Amino acid sequence: MQYHPTTYADSSLFINCGGNKTTIDGNQYEEDTSLNGPSFFSSSSSFWPEQWASSTTGVYMGNDRAGYTAEYPYIMNVNGSGLYQTARLSPWSIRYYGLCMMKGRYKVRLHFAELQFSDDETYNGLGKRIFDVSIQGNQVLEDFNIAEEAGGVGMGIDKDFDDIYVTGSTLEIHLYWSGKGTTAIPNRGVYGPLICGIAVTQNQDFGGTGLSVGAITGIVVASVVLLVVIILVLWLRGFLDCRDVEDPELHGLDIQIGHFTLRQIKDATSNFDSVNKIGEGGFGPVYKGTLSNGTIIAVKQLSSRSKQGNREFLNEIGMISALQHPNLVKLYGCCIEGNQLLLVYEYLENNSLARALFGRDDQQIELDWATRKKICLGIARGLAYLHEESRLKIVHRDIKAANVLLDKELNAKISDFGLAKLNEEDNTHISTRIAGTIGYMAPEYAMRGHLTDKADVYSFGVVALEIVSGKSNTNYRSKEESFYLLDWAHGLQEQGHVLELMDPRLGSYYSEEEAMRILNLALLCTNPTPTLRPPMSSVVSMLEGKSALSAPIIKCTATNPDPRFRAFESLANDSQTNVSTFSEDNDQVPGSMSIQGPGIDSSAYFTSKDESHSSEITLLSAS
Repeated sequence: MQYHPTTYADSSLFINCGGNKTTIDGNQYEEDTSLNGPSFFSSSSSFWPEQWASSTTGVYMGNDRAGYTAEYPYIMNVNGSGLYQTARLSPWSIRYYGLCMMKGRYKVRLHFAELQFSDDETYNGLGKRIFDVSIQGNQVLEDFNIAEEAGGVGMGIDKDFDDIYVTGSTLEIHLYWSGKGTTAIPNRGVYGPLICGIAVTQNQDFGGTGLSVGAITGIVVASVVLLVVIILVLWLRGFLDCRDVEDPELHGLDIQIGHFTLRQIKDATSNFDSVNKIGEGGFGPVYKGTLSNGTIIAVKQLSSRSKQGNREFLNEIGMISALQHPNLVKLYGCCIEGNQLLLVYEYLENNSLARALFGRDDQQIELDWATRKKICLGIARGLAYLHEESRLKIVHRDIKAANVLLDKELNAKISDFGLAKLNEEDNTHISTRIAGTIGYMAPEYAMRGHLTDKADVYSFGVVALEIVSGKSNTNYRSKEESFYLLDWAHGLQEQGHVLELMDPRLGSYYSEEEAMRILNLALLCTNPTPTLRPPMSSVVSMLEGKSALSAPIIKCTATNPDPRFRAFESLANDSQTNVSTFSEDNDQVPGSMSIQGPGIDSSAYFTSKDESHSSEITLLSAS
């Protein structure tokens, strides 16, 4: 939050968002020219009291250099045009707070003008900025499109809201993006809420039973003294251990989840004792802990302060804090202190699906057929929610057995949203740098960076095949020396012997009809053509037996293998020097193939110099 000092006023507020101080119709609009970036929070005032404050949240997708203020390059022919020449914008959220306001009924006027698109029929004119607005927690604008409402780009429009009540002393105006509109026109990172100015005036007919300025001042002074006393007591009792976060990308992160102190986390995990270490992922180590109230938690610790790690940390918080579903792991909160970045999750008693299926003998769990069906269905329901049911449509990008956790009832919960991407409604796909795990990535994504939700469908198909067969796709070699389990599965399907894939640990205790359904569905989901893969809602329906398979199964002969297997095998062979087998004291899956150094859970990060060839490999290093 950025605090701005102004001349004290108790019943009005005027802000020139993104611009310098100016006077319009006799009202002096205060300047708002801070260039601070994502998730900025700090106090910059040496005066008291401040009249208003602001907060911006978010990192622009595909363009981390995009600005947070905008200026229209042409002269506007509208009243008060100086007010519409500049604006403040943000990829996710903008909040403005009126401070020390008198109690009463106010009129709020919001000034808008679209400044970043062109008003013609060229490519630059195709952009759509859509966002929502709330005042005092009540939504007042939904799916607001400035250019459409104003009648064009570069045209000012005002939105008036009467009967806005301030019952305490604070007025909150919140503009936020809900995942709609375009994000890459005319350039990547052009989207999110935008506002040119704010005018708040007390309604003239309000008789006013509010307190006098002197009374308010006395109350504020008393409140500040009380707050200082409370903070002092908390500090003396050890609840506050606040050191500045030096990284500006994380400084003052404005997030709407629970916050934990580093002392709380250290107490819960016995100072990150190795005895409490329950896993190691692409993000870093994971520890089991117990809070003072008895709640058992899982603490995910970022293993380095790299910029890539910071982005994953912000991304995971931003994504999962907005999602609630029985088949998604629940995020309790985070801790950002000193050089520590920590995420606090619900603890899931049975660790990961990968360990249950492929772990050491003492780690594996006996999963009967009914449980395996339940796990498949749980993963499918979680993905259907991400792709089609949640307000923000999300592509996970790293669905694999290691990222599926199991609770005490062996219900599946999808985890690790550090690589997740928002799926843009108006775009058919996202072209992006490749990040994921070899053996689970869809071919069009692995080779061209072409990302849609069908990439997750492909990964689900691979995981479903692993669940039924009990074999890992990334390290399995059959007698015919197929490098990938999926390759061998296609060969058996063509020969009509697909049931040979069944996990021998199941014996004969399974339904052949149900097994055939899941195996054929897994092969359907891994079709090399993305458009032939079913949406996850259809996958759920097929798993529940409510609908039949909706497309033919792709077949692949051993003499002419699918090019995706050749591509993956070539990539894997190029990485053989870095293949590692985890030791007996590590909780990861023995024999998992990693193309990077120790401590990373088989996640690869690629940068393509052109769209058809993967020419450079940049590892997601956590050290």
